[in-house]
Amino acid sequence: MNDKIWLSSPHMGGNEQKYVNEAFEQNWVAPLGPNVNGLEADLEAYLSQDIHVAALSSGTAALHLGLINLGVKPGDEVICQTMTFSASANPIAYLGAIPVFVDSESDTWNMCPKSLEDAIRSRMIATGKEPKAIIPVHLYGMPAKMDEIMAVAKKYNIPVLEDAAEGLGSSYKGQACGTFGAMAALSFNGNKIITTSGGGALVCSSKEQKDQTVFLSTQARDEAPHYQHSQIGYNYRMSNICAGIGRGQMEVLNDRVTARRSNNQFYQDLFRDIEGVTVFVEPSSDFFSNHWLSCITIDEKVAGKSREDLRLALLEENIESRPLWKPMHLQPVFSESPFYGTTVAEDLFNCGLCLPSGSNLSDDDRARIKEAVLAFFK
Repeated sequence: MNDKIWLSSPHMGGNEQKYVNEAFEQNWVAPLGPNVNGLEADLEAYLSQDIHVAALSSGTAALHLGLINLGVKPGDEVICQTMTFSASANPIAYLGAIPVFVDSESDTWNMCPKSLEDAIRSRMIATGKEPKAIIPVHLYGMPAKMDEIMAVAKKYNIPVLEDAAEGLGSSYKGQACGTFGAMAALSFNGNKIITTSGGGALVCSSKEQKDQTVFLSTQARDEAPHYQHSQIGYNYRMSNICAGIGRGQMEVLNDRVTARRSNNQFYQDLFRDIEGVTVFVEPSSDFFSNHWLSCITIDEKVAGKSREDLRLALLEENIESRPLWKPMHLQPVFSESPFYGTTVAEDLFNCGLCLPSGSNLSDDDRARIKEAVLAFFK
């Protein structure tokens, strides 16, 4: 059996160990420390906007604290893109709020601005109040149409919390994903474009927001010589060790984006002459995707085979692939939640597949993938 080709595995650059060793040498092995401060500064410089970053234990923690910062309370409604990983929606439930799911559009696979406005108007009629926040997702690294989404949000004065967990290194009309909304969540999970083993960050619009995020993420300890707490806090701060990995990863982020975009071009070339298969690419030059994951859709009527047929064929060759995210409004846990839109997200789930996209894919890996795909469609 050949070695496994993973969907998206960690890819170290070499200098991560240097920052981790410094943490050990200085005995900064507990949360906080120079690497945490350094990673936050690195991210602020990379995003190149007037923003403030708080490094946290996960992207999910970032979304949770972002919603708290935006004042979401039990019973409030939060609009969320339906086609996403569950971590985009779970923090809404953590707070006792109600997720309202919105369909995707076919060109970006992201939140449909028209369905978004339909949802806002309908919820205002149903509840007499506006939703408390909007969570669009830059799915698989593809930027959402943030100018249209922000225009709707501004019209109804609803803050936007971007889920940019998959979008670090992507941009829309020249502006970095994660810098459009009031706040944004980043993820450094092991499968992301860069990793801190586990970890994430909340991108804040002001220093006050960052300070409040740091306060809440370190158990909300009041200023006092003893342990005193006036608010509920969380143990969500990133460790100095993990931040050291992140500092090394930031040094190679642009290289990782280049490699993943190269993988997407490989798939465009591979499937160019295979009828019924479409590679997910930017709809126009306004979009710059990091192509965190390269994905395809298969029209079974044209191709004569399904995405599940291909997934199983690749699995036989020890090549990992994965169906697209199952929309949240189709998940059993959210079956009672409101949904607005048509069947775009559902149709994409039924015919879409994520293919190996790691920045560490070798020429031999790509050759194996090509051989397996061509044999399957022969």
